[in-house]
Amino acid sequence: MEQMIYLGCSDKDVGLLPNMANRHGLIAGATGTGKTVTLQGLAESFSRLGVPVFLADVKGDLSGLGQPGKPHPKIQERLERMSLDEFTFRGFPVTFWDIYGQQGHPVRTTISEMGPLLLARLLNLNDTQQGGLALVFRVADENGWLLLDIKDLRAILQFVAENAAEFRTLYGNVSAASVGAIQRRLISLEDQGGSQLFGEPALNLADLLQTDENGLGVINILAADQLMNAPQLYSTFLFWLLSELFEQLPEVGDREKPKLVLFFDEAHLLFDDAPEALLDKIEQVVRLIRSKGVGVYFVTQNPLDIPDTVLGQLGNRIQHALRAYTAKDQKALRAAAQTFRDNPTLDTEQVISELGLGEALVSTLDAKGRPGMVERTLIRPPESQIGPITKPLRQTIMSGSLVAGIYEQAVDRQSAHEILTERAAKQAETQQAAEVEQARQKELAKAEKRSGSGRQTVLESFFKSAARSVGSTIGRQIIRGVLGSIMGKR
Repeated sequence: MEQMIYLGCSDKDVGLLPNMANRHGLIAGATGTGKTVTLQGLAESFSRLGVPVFLADVKGDLSGLGQPGKPHPKIQERLERMSLDEFTFRGFPVTFWDIYGQQGHPVRTTISEMGPLLLARLLNLNDTQQGGLALVFRVADENGWLLLDIKDLRAILQFVAENAAEFRTLYGNVSAASVGAIQRRLISLEDQGGSQLFGEPALNLADLLQTDENGLGVINILAADQLMNAPQLYSTFLFWLLSELFEQLPEVGDREKPKLVLFFDEAHLLFDDAPEALLDKIEQVVRLIRSKGVGVYFVTQNPLDIPDTVLGQLGNRIQHALRAYTAKDQKALRAAAQTFRDNPTLDTEQVISELGLGEALVSTLDAKGRPGMVERTLIRPPESQIGPITKPLRQTIMSGSLVAGIYEQAVDRQSAHEILTERAAKQAETQQAAEVEQARQKELAKAEKRSGSGRQTVLESFFKSAARSVGSTIGRQIIRGVLGSIMGKR
């Protein structure tokens, strides 16, 4: 099907129009119902179109995208049911990324690029502490001090705390308690590995928009299996990426196909406990980023995991099975069924609980941007390997990637930490010199005080002794001789 991305079949072929792919989407379903395989097949389809993909691999299963799949009786059975005679196994170009730099190329950003709003989310700050953090960023901006890594932020926090009285009249009060709380949260962030996220060289977004020599879109895979142990770090990084793409990419309007497609797995982690201000910003970015040619697909167990304001922006939906074991599950199932456009031939609510592995309810946008009727669909199997690859093979792929050697070595250029450290050293040197001069002046003052109180210097004692002998000839000769010598030298 040349005019659409083939997803699977029901009583007809079911697909996604490429020019509607940037209207975002949702892949939902209970654990073990096939969401990951569906995501893998979609990533392949976009790559075939020449569209780069970024996805988070939270289970470690998606590294197989880089290798051809292998025949399997269940796959063969599905291919026969779907009459996919031209199906071939093959791998796709992949680039591995990892915040921790272990299973992929290091991916970094800077404190300045992250900004106070997302950083406050990452550090789980309250409103007062967030205000203090915003003040710190203002001071750094006005002084031209770069905030690149955590030690830069720690240095300027200390500077603001030590000079709080000076900044109070300009920006309002900043308490030592707030600064201390932020400093403690930074320690916790470092314990989670957050220090590896911040620094340089920072990620160049252009490196996510690559195609290979055959015109296939590169699939960028973020290793997130360890990152899931720090959910705040995971969610904040993905929000930062979304925000940076929105700010940096130019407006392109409606395109024949997306410029980039993002898949955010375990999407509920992105929205859990997110403050209202951040949710508003996310909604705005999701709504407007399609005009930059970017499609965003959230992957989660239940559509209710996504806030309504964001869920309403997701036009393309793939719903795998949901299980209704409790009253709460039944409510969620009904809510999921109500998000689809009705199909007179389907009882959507009943079918959701009956779907088998590899089946899904699918609704995509038509050529006019209208939701299509929901279809019970047998999902097309992926062409690449299902499951992870070996560590040696991963290392081989990394050594031959387009960005090999660019991000591996961290760079620490002059920034706020170095500037403030140098400034403190100069102030300490000046203060020490002032203290030495003050001590010298005190000693001089003491000496003058002693002379004024009647104590005689050696020279004064000599002159007084000489005056007493002025009546003798020998004494006069000594005095002249001495005075002559002294006056002569002068």
